[in-house]
Amino acid sequence: MADPLGLIGGGAGMRGSQGLNDLLGAGGAGGAGATNENGDTFKDALFKSIEQVNHLQGEADAAQEGIATGDRSLEDVILATQKADTAFRALLAVRNKFTAAYEELKQIRV
Repeated sequence: MADPLGLIGGGAGMRGSQGLNDLLGAGGAGGAGATNENGDTFKDALFKSIEQVNHLQGEADAAQEGIATGDRSLEDVILATQKADTAFRALLAVRNKFTAAYEELKQIRV
């Protein structure tokens, strides 16, 4: 799966040998990552959220095409577009918070 947020996989600004994959719980030497009651890691939850946002944006695109062909009502299009916009903004806020926290962690001297 491609990395739509550009956070995973060791970018140019990475220091040391531990990348975001290790921090997100992708395994590695010594860190299994935090899991919830379902056994999902933060990385799994993040990717599920990205997939849900992508699905909602696809539905909004389909609704916009549907109004052009007369298959959908205006209310359906507005609702689908607002859902996709809200989900994207929430995911963007999570990404921004995570990025800020990661930048703060990079500043810690060991």
